[in-house]
Amino acid sequence: MSSRLKKEIIKLLKEDEEFRYTVAGLIGLSEVLKRLDRIEEEQKKLREDFNSLREDFKSLRQDFNSLREDFVSLRKDFNSLREDFVSLRGDFVSLRKDFNSMLAEIRSINIRLGRLERTVEKITLDIEEEARAFIKHHLEQAGIKVELDALKLPEAEINIYGCGADWCVVGEASLRAGKKLADELVEKYKLLREKYPGYLRKNVILVLYVAVPTPDLIRDAEAKGIWLLKATKEYVPLKKVLEGKKN
Repeated sequence: MSSRLKKEIIKLLKEDEEFRYTVAGLIGLSEVLKRLDRIEEEQKKLREDFNSLREDFKSLRQDFNSLREDFVSLRKDFNSLREDFVSLRGDFVSLRKDFNSMLAEIRSINIRLGRLERTVEKITLDIEEEARAFIKHHLEQAGIKVELDALKLPEAEINIYGCGADWCVVGEASLRAGKKLADELVEKYKLLREKYPGYLRKNVILVLYVAVPTPDLIRDAEAKGIWLLKATKEYVPLKKVLEGKKN
């Protein structure tokens, strides 16, 4: 812009009121337009921010919905676990009752077993005492005097044992027995001969006192020369055993 034009404009501004208001209006409009541009830029930025916030909100809502679904699923799992826990607690209570019942039954069985053991022990002692009495009686009738008792060795126990001057009695007593008892008696006799010959005499009588002997025991005892008897009967008579020793 030339200096002359500037001077003319300045003069008009000073002298021409209408021109002055016109220029002022133009200047104000320009400012307004600039401000409008700035506002538009701000609005654009705000819109972008709003869109961004809306996207964030949408994402947050999706996350919230996902969390809500997870919570619903967890609540279902929790309810299921609670039901399982209630069921397990019921099972535990039932098992505890069964266990207590089993313990009571075991105690009852132990008591009965204890009584049975004492009964068996008493019967065993009774049959051994009975056996010694009857065996001693038969021996005395045959002219053989011995005192009978039990003999306990480190390796075995012989429940009928006695020695006189020339005679020795080695035997077993049982309520019921089979051939196995005869074999056990023979093994115990061998043990005495091999390791404890001092307990034996010149003449040895092997005897079995059995209330109910099996047929195979009777046959085996007779074949081995074992005196077999009970209170009311001699299955293998003492006389036959003694005659076999003389022969």
